[in-house]
Amino acid sequence: METKGDMEKETKNIMIVGVGGQGTLLTSRILGGVMQNAGYDVKMSEVHGMAQRGGSVVTYVRYGEKVAEPIVEEGQADVLIAFERLEALRYAHFLKADGVLIVNDQRIDPMPVVTGAAEYPEGILEGLGEKHRVYSIDAMEAAKKLGNPKVFNVIVLGMAARHMDFSREDWIKVVSEKVPEKLKDLNVEAFLTGYEA
Repeated sequence: METKGDMEKETKNIMIVGVGGQGTLLTSRILGGVMQNAGYDVKMSEVHGMAQRGGSVVTYVRYGEKVAEPIVEEGQADVLIAFERLEALRYAHFLKADGVLIVNDQRIDPMPVVTGAAEYPEGILEGLGEKHRVYSIDAMEAAKKLGNPKVFNVIVLGMAARHMDFSREDWIKVVSEKVPEKLKDLNVEAFLTGYEA
């Protein structure tokens, strides 16, 4: 009989963090699709803050031989994908010591900053880089160059895909399946923009 420790070793933990409306759900569906196609047991869970008001949205994706529950514990994430700098800072403690942090280099002021009750921290990426392996990309700028700012999340996912165990072709297949037909080429191009960054 396998011990819990053996099973934990095999299971990989991915977290996607952002603010409401940034496309964390689509991103997690693409991730889950790639993992299921590769024959893994996949569990996903989404946790909303005040998503409709630009609050935190966290999605956990766990895959392995047999995954018991969908929640990722602190210090257990292999890859943390953050769609915004402050969200990266807020959830960095979930990363494993050798985990990878992929950050969209974008600032979205949360309500307390907008109302003047709090300051947006300076030097977030530099600070995170002292403790973690951080890869950042200005995905919003890259998405605008492709002609549609909405695909920035797929660009960030492309960058994250380089740090997971699946081929470029595996990813492109699932990206093509999970987005509307008319946006397929754009999303594949967005994915490759991040993948090759």
